[in-house]
Amino acid sequence: MKTALDPLLAKRADFPILSTCTYLVSNSLGAMPAGVRERVAEFADDWATQGVVAWEKWLPLVTQVGDVVARIINAPAGSITMLQNVSIAESVIISCLDFSGTRNKVVYSDLNFPTVHYNWMAQRARGAEICLVKSDGVTIDTQAMCDAIDERTLAVPISHVIFKSAYIQDAAAIIEKAHRVGALVILDAYQSAGTVPIDALGWNVDVVVGGGVKWLCGGPGAAYLYVRSDLLQRLTPTVVGWFGQRRPFDFSMEPDLADDIWRYAGGTPNPAALYAALTGYSMIADLGVSAIRARSMGLTAHAVARAQEAGLRVNSPLDPARRGGHVTVDFKGAEAACAELIRRKFIVDFRPGAGIRIGPHFYNTIEEVDAVIAEIVAIRDGG
Repeated sequence: MKTALDPLLAKRADFPILSTCTYLVSNSLGAMPAGVRERVAEFADDWATQGVVAWEKWLPLVTQVGDVVARIINAPAGSITMLQNVSIAESVIISCLDFSGTRNKVVYSDLNFPTVHYNWMAQRARGAEICLVKSDGVTIDTQAMCDAIDERTLAVPISHVIFKSAYIQDAAAIIEKAHRVGALVILDAYQSAGTVPIDALGWNVDVVVGGGVKWLCGGPGAAYLYVRSDLLQRLTPTVVGWFGQRRPFDFSMEPDLADDIWRYAGGTPNPAALYAALTGYSMIADLGVSAIRARSMGLTAHAVARAQEAGLRVNSPLDPARRGGHVTVDFKGAEAACAELIRRKFIVDFRPGAGIRIGPHFYNTIEEVDAVIAEIVAIRDGG
C-alpha cells in the first residue's frame, strides 16, 4: 500500500550519492540533486556561447532564486537578495547599525554558530556590548534569553536551530520580546530552512539569513538575506557595492542606494552558485517543508530511540517539537568512531563538545537510520 511519504522517498533516485553510501549528513552538506549538473552546464554554455550578453539572463537569477527561498520561509516575493555566505549577509546588516549610543547591547546565545559570533564580537571595536546568554550545551532557556533583552538592546542575532544539538529556539517569543523594547532580530535559519517550518511574515521577524549548503541541497555560494519591507529604506548599509545602487549601470561616482532589497546586494553576484542552487531550492519548495518536517521528526525520533537503547548519550532535545533535523550522540571515542564510520561509507560528522551528528533528510529511510546506529554500536563495542 502506498503512503503519503512516497513522493518524498521517490526522490531518492535524484540524488546520486545515495547509491554509493549511507548519506546522513544533510545538517552539514545536503546531497547534490542530479539536476545540478545540467544547471551548472547551462551556466558554462551561457558563458561560452554568449559571453557578456549572458548577464541579461544571469542577473535576474538573483531575484528568481530569492523568490524560491521566499516560498520556503514564507516571505513575500522580491524580499530576498542572494549573497555569497552568511558572514557577508550578517556583515551587511551589521553595517546598518550604530553602536555609539547607549543602545549598544547585542544579545544571543553561546550556542550560536561561530561565524556569526565572530561577526558580532568584531563590533566591540565600534562600541558594541556583547551579552552571551549561557546554555546547558544542548538547549537555551527562552526566559533567560528574553530577560537579557532590555531597553539597551540594539540587536538580537539568534540561530533558529542550534548547529550542535538541533535545539529549536522559540523564535516567535524572542522576536516579540525584542520588538517590545525596540530591538532588531536577525534570525539565522541555516539549520532550519528546508527541514523546519519558518514563518518570516507571521513572526514579524526583521531579518533572516541562511544558505543552501545544508537542508536546501543547494551547495555553497548561494546564501540569502531577507529584510522586512518596512525596514528596507530605514536601514542604510555601509557595506555596499555597485549592484546595491539605484542605477548601477549609470556608473555614477555618487552613491545612490536602491529603495528595495537590492540596496543590500553589494557587488557582482555569483551566477554559477545560483544555477547550482536552483534545483535543490525548487525541489524543497515544491515538496513543502511541512511534509519534510513530518518525515524528519519520524526519522530523528527513531534515531533517538535506537541510540538510547544502545546506551549512547543523546545531546539533542528528546522532545521532537524542540528538535531540528539532526540527532547528536556521544560516547567515549566518538571522534575516532566518526572517522571510521566515514571510512565504512556511513557519512556523518563530529562536532567537539557535542558528538556525532546524524542528519537524515527526506530522502533517507528508517533502515539507514537503523544501520548507522548499529554500526556506531559495533565500532564502540569493538574498541
